[in-house]
Amino acid sequence: MIGRSAFILTSALLALFASPAHAEDSPIGFLTPSKNIVCQFFTENDQNVLRCDIMNMDTRPRRPADCDLDYGHAFAMNAKGSAARICAGDTVMDASLPVLAYGEIWQRAGFTCRSEQTGLTCFNAMQHGFSLARAEQKVF
Repeated sequence: MIGRSAFILTSALLALFASPAHAEDSPIGFLTPSKNIVCQFFTENDQNVLRCDIMNMDTRPRRPADCDLDYGHAFAMNAKGSAARICAGDTVMDASLPVLAYGEIWQRAGFTCRSEQTGLTCFNAMQHGFSLARAEQKVF
């Protein structure tokens, strides 16, 4: 059972991150070399947001009762808030995004992501973020 504070946080994140629509003409973000993980940066409701989706995972977590969409593949955070696995009925996958080679770092508006052969780690200015790999995903 989700506690009240977790439910409120989840509801707030859903409202903020449910749609990757943004005002930029072309998407801002990257793909990992395996093309299994994609991240896009956008501004929504005057907040900078980073959303990353993982296409293939060894195991998918159970969908929460309050999520009527897909769950498990999408992660999001704003520049100064907590990161979370989110409920999303869409994806930010865009094959036209550039590849962030293994060992390279991507930075924008307070977000930092590092691509490694073992997976992708992204965090914000408050050191909140997530590590994504086929075998395991962690939010910190």
